[in-house]
Amino acid sequence: MLKSPKSLKQHLIIFTRYPEPGKTKTRLIPALGTHGAANLQRQMTEHTIFQVKELQKASAVSVEVRFAGGDWQLMQDWLGFSLVYQLQGEGNLGDRMARSLLDAFQSGAEKVIIIGTDCPDVNAQILATAFEQLQVFELVLGPAIDGGYYLIGLRQPIPELFVNIEWGTAQVFQKTVEIAQLLNLSSVYLPTLADVDRPEDLPIWEKTLKGE
Repeated sequence: MLKSPKSLKQHLIIFTRYPEPGKTKTRLIPALGTHGAANLQRQMTEHTIFQVKELQKASAVSVEVRFAGGDWQLMQDWLGFSLVYQLQGEGNLGDRMARSLLDAFQSGAEKVIIIGTDCPDVNAQILATAFEQLQVFELVLGPAIDGGYYLIGLRQPIPELFVNIEWGTAQVFQKTVEIAQLLNLSSVYLPTLADVDRPEDLPIWEKTLKGE
C-alpha cells in the first residue's frame, strides 16, 4: 500500500546568505549599491520564506535554512526563531549542497529538496509539485533560464550529481542532466524560471513586487 504524501518525511533546505552590504548580490552592486544589493537579498529571502510557510499550511514539510555569512544570532534576529539554521560550511556550492543532503537523509528525511532565494517565481505550488514528483522520480530539477537550476530534489544522497561541475556557469543544469543519465536516474523537470542575479534581471523582481 502506498503511503500518503503527508506520511512521508519531506524536508526542504533553503540556501541563502546573510544580507551584509558588500558581501551579497555583488553582481547587482553596480546597479543598486552595496546597501541596495543587500536589501534585495533580504527581500528575496523573506519572499522565499513566505512561500515556504504557505507550503507548510498544506503539507507536512520540515524546513532548514543553510546560511553563509552572519551567524546564528543574526539569522534568528532576522528571520525568527521558528526556523532551523545551519551553516553552509566550507567548499564550493556542490560540496555544500551534497553535505546538506547527506545530513538530511541521515536525520531520517525521505524526500529532500534544496532551493535558493534568487528565483522569485518559486512559490508554494511549485514546491508542492516538486515533492509530489519525488513520489515517482528519483531526481527533480527546476531549470533556470541562465543555465543553472533553482531547485533539486532527491530521495537519497547522490554525491556524484555535485562533482566536476563549474558552478555559476551556464552549463550547470545540462551537466547535471548528463550525470543523472549516466547514473540511470529517473528524472523530471519543473518549469524553467528566471533568477535575479544581474542588473538586467531586476525587472523580474519588480514584477514580483507588483504582483504581491
